[in-house]
Amino acid sequence: MSLRIALLNAAHDGEDNRRNFRRELDADLVEYDVTERDLPDSFAFDACVVTGSRASAYWDEEWITALEAWVRHAIDRGLPALGVCFGHQLLAQTLDGRVEPMDEYEIGYRTIEHDGGNPLLDGVSESFTAFTTHSDHVAELPPGAEQFAENDYGVHGFRKGDVFAVQFHPEYDPETAESVTKGKDLPDERIQGVLDGITEENYRAACDVKRLFENFTDYVRMQQSADTDGQRAPAAADD
Repeated sequence: MSLRIALLNAAHDGEDNRRNFRRELDADLVEYDVTERDLPDSFAFDACVVTGSRASAYWDEEWITALEAWVRHAIDRGLPALGVCFGHQLLAQTLDGRVEPMDEYEIGYRTIEHDGGNPLLDGVSESFTAFTTHSDHVAELPPGAEQFAENDYGVHGFRKGDVFAVQFHPEYDPETAESVTKGKDLPDERIQGVLDGITEENYRAACDVKRLFENFTDYVRMQQSADTDGQRAPAAADD
């Protein structure tokens, strides 16, 4: 049975997110343009995914406040969640972690390490390649959260219960990496260096971590089976 997942698209121009997440997630994705305060009117989903954005999670904007409120209620009802980049930071903030600006922008294909103990990265090499682009970071994990991935720029993955979050972009294709890089307000030489690194070799290496999407949907199905075996009604049915 296909999973029904709320795709909370936080991009102001959401076409890249739409293409990338629909390609990578084997599920019935119901998309919401959260920058326009378009949010689900119930929690009747199997999971939710919060995408990347050019916004900062700590900005005082109505759509971010509304998104955070919906996500908080979804988590309270036991809905599994996956956050990517901005979504990673939004989930951390929602769970009472702290997000702050960084001293230096991280962008390009980078090496990230994980501890091998988290189901989200099952089957992924403990040292892997992924595309990154962010100027904010999770400076303090939510209480009770466990970090499972990092590099020299800081936290790249954490989990708390059924909430999983990654700072890097496993969904990116080369087209997205190139267009995002060209849109950054960074020195020309920095931009060119990143563009030079968007190669077939690096993209193929980064494809290894795309399996986290399958791992996430497998985890959601496993939780549903546990709920059924325990004769407990799934929280996602609440509204």
